[in-house]
Amino acid sequence: MNRKKFIQQTSLAATGILLNNYSFAKRNPDFPLVRIAESQRKFKSPAVEKLIADVKKNIGNKELGWLFENCFPNTLDTTVDFEMINGKPDTFVITGDIDAMWLRDSTAQVWPYLPLMKEDKNLQELIKGVINRQVKCILKDPYANAFYKDENKISEWKDDKTIMKPGVHERKWEIDSLCYPIRLAHGYVKATGDSSILDNDWKQAMQLVIKTFKEQQRLGNDGPYKFERTTSWATDGVPLGGYGYPTKKIGLIHSMFRPSDDATLYPFLVPSNFFALKATEHLSDLFSTAGVSKELNDSVYQLGKTISAALDKNAIVRTERFGNVIAYEINGFGSYNIMDDANVPSIISLPYLIGDHIGKKEEYINTRKLLLSDNNPFFFKGKAGEGIGGPHVGMDYIWPMSITMRGLTSNDDKEIKYCLDMLQKSHAGTGFMHEAFHKDDVTKFTRKWFAWANTLFGEFIWKVYRERKHLLH
Repeated sequence: MNRKKFIQQTSLAATGILLNNYSFAKRNPDFPLVRIAESQRKFKSPAVEKLIADVKKNIGNKELGWLFENCFPNTLDTTVDFEMINGKPDTFVITGDIDAMWLRDSTAQVWPYLPLMKEDKNLQELIKGVINRQVKCILKDPYANAFYKDENKISEWKDDKTIMKPGVHERKWEIDSLCYPIRLAHGYVKATGDSSILDNDWKQAMQLVIKTFKEQQRLGNDGPYKFERTTSWATDGVPLGGYGYPTKKIGLIHSMFRPSDDATLYPFLVPSNFFALKATEHLSDLFSTAGVSKELNDSVYQLGKTISAALDKNAIVRTERFGNVIAYEINGFGSYNIMDDANVPSIISLPYLIGDHIGKKEEYINTRKLLLSDNNPFFFKGKAGEGIGGPHVGMDYIWPMSITMRGLTSNDDKEIKYCLDMLQKSHAGTGFMHEAFHKDDVTKFTRKWFAWANTLFGEFIWKVYRERKHLLH
């Protein structure tokens, strides 16, 4: 997705309004009403509203309570379109200011609501509908990252040199696009015990996922996918005929794009391969429940085993200053890229995505220190805060998502409080999180309506509320 065309930096006039709102909010203990009016909300959940009321009532930092009230329900308030299709719930989820559904974003946007499903059966049906819609998307094209609700709509990217089908918004191959729906299905079944989503359509989609992962190991040939775009943005195109730079075939899955929708430098995107490894574990669990063939389950096991061995052998590199660290991208020939991007999966996010065990490993601890320093080319520090950005919106822009993920993966009170303070100061009077803000001026931001960043922030506040409530006073 070319989000650059949607970048919205505030004008001087708008900046004045925002600052006035922010000043008013600081004076007014109730804070200004910025959440969309109840009559205009796309979906209403009593369980979500109860949680918002509890958090607001029981924390001392009223501004954080206000931000939680605005951000946590933002996906439900503004981005979901629920209906019954052929007797099955179907939920289309836009990202916010872009009228398309990303497999990644749609999962991340509803993920924090999973613990509330048992209290709210309608919410459970909504999330079940997201899984069903994701299955439809995968069956349409497992290589696409974003889709339209209208399956006959022709994309603005119709001239990309790849196989563009009606209903596909963009066809950037990203490993995580197929990992996230597996994560959501696994989380849903685990939370509810409802395995009815694991129907024949879902099984067919998962077979396609496995086929696609294996194709993109490229152990025999380059596979069916290539992508080229006529553009001045270097991160929007794939070199060498659309197949990317050469790799040594080591068993890892090639990813032509990062979760930021920017092209990879080296096609073996390490955090996404870690995510794929976790996805094979989740698939094995789901396949056992769904009763698939032993042959299919064995193929998932072997795929995971191959990825795991390749990561163990190739993903860790030695640095003089930080010791052994996890590379962001590699090519199998010994070349590697040390950095991190704000979008998830990232290296920082690995404990969040695949489990706390990796956060305790020496190489992760070393890498985290490196990435939160000027040794990461996309770590920015200025008057407004510090955090990780990425090439997607350019230099000197910090993504609140990176600060949120830093807090979600930390066990240190001081660091978590530091992240909370930066996020509290980053909203520039809007009451919401943004895609990115300038390191020296929070009023220079991109994307006023970015539901993933909002809901993830809400997830962070809720986690702190449950585990370290004293940090919210």
